Amino acid sequence: QVQFVESGGGPVQPGGSLRLSCAASESIFSTITMDWYRQAPGKERELVARSWRDTTTYYTGSVKGRFTISRDNAKSTMYLQMNNLKPEDTAVYYCNDINLSADWGQGTQVTVSS
Repeated sequence: QVQFVESGGGPVQPGGSLRLSCAASESIFSTITMDWYRQAPGKERELVARSWRDTTTYYTGSVKGRFTISRDNAKSTMYLQMNNLKPEDTAVYYCNDINLSADWGQGTQVTVSS
């Protein structure tokens, strides 16, 4: 079963930037659609961004224009560049494929606070 490992989170001030990474245990990125999710305290996990195989992307409204999803298929790694971060972006960020093939990993915590 494929596994994904998220990294790159941390504390950041409002307006700052972070780049998250999602590494896959298998070379599958070139064949599947990949997603970034996040879960804030007391809230349900929500889809943040999606990257289709043909490089088409989707962003939820609250992050559009601030976040950029990208992938390096050769490295089996996906990224989420997050700019102009806001306190409401505070959450644990997860990655998975569109079919939710992998068990949810530990995620990476992003905390936006002054």
